[in-house]
Amino acid sequence: MCAPGIAPFAKKSFDTLGLVAVLDQLQRLQRTPRAAVVRNRMPGGVSGRGGDSPSYSITEVGMDFTIPPEIRQKLKDLDAFIEREIKPLEEENIQFFDYRREHARTDWDNGGVPTKEWEELLAEMKRIADMAGHYRYILPNDLGGSDGTNLGMAIIREHLAAKGLGLHNDLQNESSIVGNFPVVLMIRDLGNDAQKGMVEDMLTGAIKIAFGVTEPNHGSDATYLETEAYRQGDEWVINGMKRFNSGLHSATHDIVFARTSGDPGSGHGITAFLVPTNTEGFNIDFYHWTFNMPTDHAQVTLNNVRVPESAIVHNEGEGLACAQHFFHENRIRQAASGVGATQYCINESVKYASERVTWGKTLSTRQAIQFPLAEAHTENELIRNLVYKTAWHLDQRHHMEVTDQVAMANYRANRLVCHTADLAMQTHGGMGYTRHLPFEHIYRHHRRYRITEGSEEVQIRKVAAHLFGLTGRKR
Repeated sequence: MCAPGIAPFAKKSFDTLGLVAVLDQLQRLQRTPRAAVVRNRMPGGVSGRGGDSPSYSITEVGMDFTIPPEIRQKLKDLDAFIEREIKPLEEENIQFFDYRREHARTDWDNGGVPTKEWEELLAEMKRIADMAGHYRYILPNDLGGSDGTNLGMAIIREHLAAKGLGLHNDLQNESSIVGNFPVVLMIRDLGNDAQKGMVEDMLTGAIKIAFGVTEPNHGSDATYLETEAYRQGDEWVINGMKRFNSGLHSATHDIVFARTSGDPGSGHGITAFLVPTNTEGFNIDFYHWTFNMPTDHAQVTLNNVRVPESAIVHNEGEGLACAQHFFHENRIRQAASGVGATQYCINESVKYASERVTWGKTLSTRQAIQFPLAEAHTENELIRNLVYKTAWHLDQRHHMEVTDQVAMANYRANRLVCHTADLAMQTHGGMGYTRHLPFEHIYRHHRRYRITEGSEEVQIRKVAAHLFGLTGRKR
């Protein structure tokens, strides 16, 4: 019997090439979901005819799109935990989540930073989640975690974002019942022994570390940063400025990137320093008010800031390795959250369109409403699979080997969620524009990701550089 779509004469022709076995195996493949076709080079070719003909075989360890059972169970556990522990706490503090959210969260008379009450609520959420064993999921067992995977983290972050706004997964400052710890993991992997000893305090909030790369004159072109550091005796002296130095309103330390050698534009010669924020000469000038408030994005001046040699994170001149470690951890999870928020906007729009009646018919009967949502839904499915694949690769390989795939997933997910939040506003009409619905908040939050941590244009540039063999391994 031929494989579907292959005529008998075609099978005979294939047989003359020694490939008839391929058709039989493809038929078996259709009945074996977990199998994959693997291409091998075998001595003597397919049928012993000699030469270098490709050989195909079936293996049971190939491609599988099933979410692992332990992750499916984790999602169920998280859902139950949210309903049991987090929702009641959210409802007691609903002013932080309804139409009053931006005002309730922002200390307008103190530079626009988060209010004390808002941060205390987030801290309580994290404490409860940590006690329940969810908060440290991604961390290794020795740090109280579950040895979680990048794939698991991506699926979880998507799942939580797809629930919409709530204490379980806040957008404004990326707090979640399942924590994201790019700085913790960076210190664990690249820090010295003394710095690694700070990790537990970082997890409990006793130590808070900000991240200072961006400067007034340099953002995505970080290799041209102007902050400099030089040796003086047993110390390093740092001078320069930082912009959008997020988290400094409560940080005890700041990771400051400064050039210590090499020429502007060179990737080597930039060093990361762990600087206590109470160090003399470390000054917070003001906080930039942004599209999504409250703000924690500080402008900083460093004037003869002195730190010891032990303040260096990783190695002198290799600070960009710290930055890349941080960015890859963050970018793929931002993408996953974007997929989840996109799905939330789509689902809510479909629900509304199915109920809203105009001119005697529901909006859902009109192609003008159907088609944009169908296209967004389709694109989200494509990006979801790219995010999952990339997260899985991050579990298998060094993050720099898949940096272009991380860039693909990140910029496409960020772009789509902004488009879909706007589409949800349009579908909901006048109410969609109000703060009584969450779409404006979703848009304002995710819009920044098209700029921060490598702008959309920089992400595309990275993909192009790999595509044309200008950097990395050309696939």
